[in-house]
Parts: sequence; C-alpha cells; structure tokens
Amino acid sequence: MSIKENLEGILRDLPEQVALVAVSKTKPASDLMEAYDAGQRIFGENKIQEMTQKWEALPKDIQWHMIGHVQRNKVKHMAEFVALVHGVDSFRLLREVDKQAQKHHRVIDCLLQIHIAEEDTKFGLDELDLNDIVSSEEFQQLKHVRVVGLMGMATFTDDRVQIRREFKSLKSLFDGLKSKIPDVSILSMGMSGDYKMAIEEGSTMVRIGSSIFGARNYH
Repeated sequence: MSIKENLEGILRDLPEQVALVAVSKTKPASDLMEAYDAGQRIFGENKIQEMTQKWEALPKDIQWHMIGHVQRNKVKHMAEFVALVHGVDSFRLLREVDKQAQKHHRVIDCLLQIHIAEEDTKFGLDELDLNDIVSSEEFQQLKHVRVVGLMGMATFTDDRVQIRREFKSLKSLFDGLKSKIPDVSILSMGMSGDYKMAIEEGSTMVRIGSSIFGARNYH
C-alpha cells in the first residue's frame, strides 16, 4: 500500500477529536511530500537537526512536532519554527524553551512528558515532579511557553493489560492537570502498535510512523 493509502486508512479509524502526528523520522522529504499531498500537515521528528533540514526544504504550512528527547543546548535550533514540543521532561528544559522562544518573539506550546512505563530507558516526570513544576512560582513567570498537555509512552510489551493500566494512569494525571492549567487540551499517547487502545483511554493525539511510512531507515 502507498503512503497515501496507509494514511487514509488510519484517518478513517481516528475519531474527529484525535489529531494524527505522522512520525517521519529517518524518512526522506519525498515520503513526507507524499503524505503532505494526501492532506497531512502535522509531522513528528525525534532529532532537531533532521527536523530543521526538513523544515527548510518543505512547505511552510507544516506543523513540526519534536517528539524525541530534547537536549537543552539544541533548543535554539528549533525555536524559530517548532509547533509543539512533546518531550519536556524537566523544568530546566522548559525554562530553556521559554528563553529561546523569547528571542523569536514566540510562545511555544509544550507537553510535559510523564514516565508511565516500567522501563528505565524512557524519560519523563513522575506525579510529584509534575505537581512541583506546575505549582511553582517560577512556572507562573514563564511567558514564552504554554503547557497544553501531557505526553507518555507505554511499556514496550505484549501485555495489553499493563499498557491499558499505564494509559489510564496518564489520563488520570491529565484530568488533574486540566483543573490547574486552563490551556490543557492535549493528551499525546499511543503509537502504531497501541494507538487504538490509547484512544479508548482518552488520547487526543497519536504518534504513528511505521504504519504510514513503513519500517524505519536506520543506518
């Protein structure tokens, strides 16, 4: 099946209120253009350098989402154009995004990444960290970032019960955050293998790559 057909099949599955991030990391610009020509406008990358190169080469109405782990010293390279940063896993990173956004007279939307998986390899905040950040005075003073929701990745496992439990815990934190921050509307959870379950558990944004573009081209 073509990229266009894959995309159309997934979009038919998605409820109206769920946004699709086409995860285009490692894929050539020609693949992204095929998805673009089929109507896709949100693309997710996990390396800032690769995202910046694609931003320079591709149409300017694309929304670029940074979905990977972000190093603070690289934020400056994407601050001019990034639409949403999914993986904000520390207050120091949030502060850096604020600082770099200010230089471009922008307000950058961010998701706080919560560690929900039973794996040490995944980044993220716990519930205590989350509450500490959003209730701090310093957080209130940030004028160039807007926290619009949460992101999390479930454990890479075949245990569907565990995955569902992890999604439920993230949804519960999301609901709690909504009462504290009025702009909160995005719950980014669910990827190619588990997005249908994520939607059942309240996801409003799914990150799908291989089901659209095929297997990744890792060199």
